[in-house]
Amino acid sequence: MKFIEELVVEEFLPTFRSMLAEALRERGRTQNEVAELLGISQSAVSKYVHGEVERNDRLLEDSQVTDLVERLADGLTDGEMTPAEALVEAEVCIRQLERGGTLTDLHTEAVPALAGEGHVDIHDPDSRLREAGQVRASVRRGLRVVQNTEGFAGLIPAVGSNLAESLSTTETIEDVAAVPGRIIDVHGRVTIPGEPEFGVSQHVANILLAARDNGSDHRAALNVSYDEDLLAALEEGGAVTAEFDAEASVEPAIAAALAKTPDADVLYQTGGFGIEPILYVLGADAPTVATTVRDIAGSG
Repeated sequence: MKFIEELVVEEFLPTFRSMLAEALRERGRTQNEVAELLGISQSAVSKYVHGEVERNDRLLEDSQVTDLVERLADGLTDGEMTPAEALVEAEVCIRQLERGGTLTDLHTEAVPALAGEGHVDIHDPDSRLREAGQVRASVRRGLRVVQNTEGFAGLIPAVGSNLAESLSTTETIEDVAAVPGRIIDVHGRVTIPGEPEFGVSQHVANILLAARDNGSDHRAALNVSYDEDLLAALEEGGAVTAEFDAEASVEPAIAAALAKTPDADVLYQTGGFGIEPILYVLGADAPTVATTVRDIAGSG
């Protein structure tokens, strides 16, 4: 785990300070004056000016950094900029480099897992990157509930179960995290083949996406075998249920069901030719739907 702030300290600051120290010396400022302006020791200035500090070549060539150095050197030399104002300008540049600039590139190389997220603002509390991590963590919590639910193995359909949760905005299955493969019953034991990932669920993710596309605000779904007693238990617990046509395409089938029952939080189909009857519990998040199934697991 490497924080982008570490790159600021390790790569940006030595490079930036040495560049600025050189630029100020070129403008006739003494070593003592440079030290005072930068808030560092004279010995540090000497190391910067004499090339005794390792610098990052990519930051040396970055136009934002070179422009900043020239602007600060001019402003500090002619007195049009105070050291405090120069600090603010440098901070702004750092934030820009962290939002899709050279620091972002260096951070992505240091943490390859960030590469698939594109250029993101690592500090943005509402970033897709952060939300994706939260969704995966939520699915993990839901899976722990599933694993600890007595009798859940008996609810797993022949095609397997899956627990899925979506991002707040969805378009495709790439926006839905679920178990790779399926949750299966191995000799009466709930078996989860891997960690939650995005884009790995075709079936449950598509049911969830179809529901969201047709007005549902639920972000999670868990499928189990259809059973009349299980459905009755859910209804007795306050769930709103809606049946859909198993033999129709998913999108129109879910659309028709929600048109009749728009506030449904349980969707089910009772089977068809070669189609296993399945029940889908929807909810705000993965732990919520897993808990709902846990609470009625002994009723089926």
